[in-house]
Amino acid sequence: MARKWIEMVTGSLEQKKQYRQYRRRIDALPEPYQSVAKALQRYFMYYAGITDGETALKMFGDFADLWEGAAADGRPVRAIVGDDPVEFADTFAEAYTGKRWIDKERARLTKAIEDAEREEQE
Repeated sequence: MARKWIEMVTGSLEQKKQYRQYRRRIDALPEPYQSVAKALQRYFMYYAGITDGETALKMFGDFADLWEGAAADGRPVRAIVGDDPVEFADTFAEAYTGKRWIDKERARLTKAIEDAEREEQE
C-alpha cells in the first residue's frame, strides 16, 4: 500500500531504478564516448521533453546501446554523430514518440485561439 502511494507522488520506482542503471552504463563508457554521450543526454533533456517514462527509458536504453557498441568497436565519435551533432540529436530524439512537455502547451495555445475566435463570432 505504501509503495503505491509513494509511486503516485514520485512516479514509478521501477522506472527510477532503470534510469539509474542507464546512467551507470553511460558513466562506465571510456572517453571520449562518455563525455559525448553526457552532452547529448543533456541536450535530450531539453529538446526531447518526453514525459512518458516508458518512452524515455526506451530512448535512453537504445542510446546507451549505441554508445556501448561504438566504444567496443572503436568507432570515431564523428562516425556516429556526423557533421552536425544537433541534427543527429534531433533525429535520434524524434524517433521516439510519446507525450512531450510541449504537447500540453500546444493544446493550450490552440484552445486559446479557438476561444478567441468564438468570442469574435458572438
